[in-house]
Amino acid sequence: MTAPRFDELIHAPTRLSLVSLLAATEWAEFRYLREQLGLSDSALSKQLSTLEQADYVEVRKSFVGKRPRTSVKLSRRGRGAFDGHVAALQQIVAQAGASVLP
Repeated sequence: MTAPRFDELIHAPTRLSLVSLLAATEWAEFRYLREQLGLSDSALSKQLSTLEQADYVEVRKSFVGKRPRTSVKLSRRGRGAFDGHVAALQQIVAQAGASVLP
């Protein structure tokens, strides 16, 4: 079980949504993330840069033909931070007598 640890970096709504998407996949393409989150290229790039600087994501750049492709993966550190943050949120909600689980 993961120890609850509230993470200010992940807690921002856009980054929380982004990290949640990444937690459900091995690698995700930039385009997929952009469409799912409804962000512009620049807004998504900024969020990914913030997470990459914290070593929460790995970014892989490649080419398919002549087209650049960017894929993103949640790092081991990012997974631990996300799991700890979710545990902290569950703990906060439980103190109110509620549950985040059905």
